Amino acid sequence: MHSIAFRQARSTVQDEIGPRRPGAIYQNVDGRFEVLALVTDSAGAAQLLRRTAARWAVIVRDTLRPDGQPVAVGTVWTDSDYLIRPATDSSLYAPAA
Repeated sequence: MHSIAFRQARSTVQDEIGPRRPGAIYQNVDGRFEVLALVTDSAGAAQLLRRTAARWAVIVRDTLRPDGQPVAVGTVWTDSDYLIRPATDSSLYAPAA
């Protein structure tokens, strides 16, 4: 029973993050954002967002602003967000020998 509850909680976090993975670009009313990093360590996310209850954080850069600086966000994925470019699959690139 515990594993079912854990999977449900885990899927909730994945639902909150949505398709935001490194390399993805998404847009909403606040801007167009490139995902630079995804932090799923709750202690690291809490420190980045300055919230003790944070479970994850996404580090993004607004691509519509020429001076767009990386910023950590913890907003959940909603119907007002839409994916422009999916994340790149880093497993496609093998390390050089």
